[in-house]
Amino acid sequence: MKPLALAIATASIAGCAFAIEPIQVIEPAVITQPEKVALGERLFFEPRLSRSGFLSCNSCHNLAMGGVDILPTSIGHNWQQGPINAPTVLNAKYMLAQFWDGRAANLQEQAAGPIANPKEMALEHAIALEVLESIPEYQSEFKAVYGSAGINLERVTDAIAAFEETLVTPNSRFDLWLKGDKEALSTVEKQGYSLFKANGCATCHNGPAAGGTMYQKMGLMQPFVTDNPAQGRVEVTGREGDRMVFKVPTLRNIELTYPYFHDGSTYDLKQAVITMQRVQLGRQIRDEDAASITAFLKTLTGDQPRITLPILPPSTATTPQPAPFK
Repeated sequence: MKPLALAIATASIAGCAFAIEPIQVIEPAVITQPEKVALGERLFFEPRLSRSGFLSCNSCHNLAMGGVDILPTSIGHNWQQGPINAPTVLNAKYMLAQFWDGRAANLQEQAAGPIANPKEMALEHAIALEVLESIPEYQSEFKAVYGSAGINLERVTDAIAAFEETLVTPNSRFDLWLKGDKEALSTVEKQGYSLFKANGCATCHNGPAAGGTMYQKMGLMQPFVTDNPAQGRVEVTGREGDRMVFKVPTLRNIELTYPYFHDGSTYDLKQAVITMQRVQLGRQIRDEDAASITAFLKTLTGDQPRITLPILPPSTATTPQPAPFK
């Protein structure tokens, strides 16, 4: 059954019990290539991969703020406002694809996009590689990680992806509850989880990340009114049926990753719950039930990555100079 049909079918039988819990435990990251991860961490924080020398991956996916920038839409080169809310980088490894419209198949493919995007970091890939090649310490580090000299886009994005794979958030109170600590959740939070399942939320928000496993139409039962220009999967597939169809976002760390929805239209988590019940399920939820679901959602906040800011190597006389914001 297709995801859209599955959602409709499941919503129509709201109240049924799940044979297994729809959300699974997030486990701590297992790092098998620490040198590659360390290189990717440097590149994630490297502003010289932007035309201005000011923006990095962390600018829009700030690891001090749940992996987002807490803006409705991000600010890119020359103060350009992006077209869509920046999704969190935390637990992105669990997504079926990357970006809201799924145009990147994996984290490595995604990493290449913002660097060259004229509304984001705005640096041509060739110049980005020239920047890294001009820095002897990066030359040595890439050789040590990959076994031969040379810096290319594949290696750059592979390293960034390796670092992002480690950005998981285990040990949420909900995870502890799943593992058997029945005191980890309050009565209200347990009620919220029961409502989350019974009301149909878990139809789309499932798996370890409580989302990211499917695409879904935003405004399934009632129109979602927005001024945001993003049209979803139709911009990738060209199929009219994919208009306003987006990747279902993760609910992990949702209390940190405001504002909500692809247009960043609300900072209020309870209001986001109320809106989703209305536009996705055609239901006017009681205020106290929305409050209970919101309480449950806050139990999905896990351990945040503990990052020591990497010391970046100095530029040289041959390093291409930045073009500051106008």
